Amino acid sequence: MNNLRRKRLSEIAAKIEELKADLESIQEDEEEARDNLPENMQDSERYERMDEACDNLSSAVDSLDEALEAIEEASA
Repeated sequence: MNNLRRKRLSEIAAKIEELKADLESIQEDEEEARDNLPENMQDSERYERMDEACDNLSSAVDSLDEALEAIEEASA
């Protein structure tokens, strides 16, 4: 791979890192909100939706990690 393509991959990786940080922040906020629901709401539909959102955000972060690893391997 030539230097130009490596540079472009590096720029893309930096953007993904930024997006990943944003997603992690949202995930932390949602987890905190879920965890701070009153005990009587922890069996509610709202709690389930919040828990599912946390799981989906975690999966999205994991996917971005995988993308970053693939980019790193491609540019090696």
